[in-house]
Amino acid sequence: MNKSALIKLSIAMTIFGSIGFFSRLSGLPSLELVFVRCISATVFLTAYWLISGNYKRETWQKKEMTAILIGGVFLVLNWIFFFASFEKTAITVAISIYNLAPIIVLIIGWIFFKDRIKLLGILAVVLAFIGTVLISGISINDLSGGKSVVGPFYALAASLLYAFVIITGKYIKQASPYLVTIIQTFIGVIMLLPFVHYSFFMHLTAANWFYSIFTGIVHTGIVYLLFYGSIRSLPTPVISALTYLDPLVAILLDVLITGFVPAYLQILGILFIFIALSYTFRKQQSSE
Repeated sequence: MNKSALIKLSIAMTIFGSIGFFSRLSGLPSLELVFVRCISATVFLTAYWLISGNYKRETWQKKEMTAILIGGVFLVLNWIFFFASFEKTAITVAISIYNLAPIIVLIIGWIFFKDRIKLLGILAVVLAFIGTVLISGISINDLSGGKSVVGPFYALAASLLYAFVIITGKYIKQASPYLVTIIQTFIGVIMLLPFVHYSFFMHLTAANWFYSIFTGIVHTGIVYLLFYGSIRSLPTPVISALTYLDPLVAILLDVLITGFVPAYLQILGILFIFIALSYTFRKQQSSE
């Protein structure tokens, strides 16, 4: 297993787990924040790509460009459905359903890509998903007391789209992570352009702009740079397990920064994810 890719994906998921805190400080609704993120990431990465001279070493292949473009559409639609699900159902329900994505990736990889998956690998991913559900604090009342089935449906659609993002990313071998991320975030700008309410930007403070642009450069540009620079070199079960670093980091930051005290079941969920991730890292070391 590629150790560098494992570290890159771990860092990407760890950084992404902190996006909730920075999003709250941006002062923007979800759609407008995604728009700023896409613009910031595109400008930052394009500038670095050109100044560093990396563009001279690019390999342009028609099949890969198709995968990049399709993956970009999946990525943006994933963001839209994910944030829309928050408006239609409880956040805990949306996040729990959304985190079905790694399991969907595992199943798709097993059926269509003939990935070799051991029983313990499957159990690790399932254990991580159970841990996420426990962390979210979701209950039967949450499921039955939602506004409608629309919210859970949006979250499920987002999880499917995220799974497709991961799958299409594994087809990309030659194009650099810079080129992939630049194209896909630019697709986001084009797709969201007609739907953005520009009046929201008129009342932002300097601090709001800083956090909004920061999430664009770091949580979008750098995260997806690391993401696309790693998934092409990792087996599907490892990608699926490491994805659960995101909710784990989110709740740990909640505990450390805001003083949130998790319930016993949430602590159990944290332990489940730690066990699943420790298995993944142990398998990586044994394969070296």
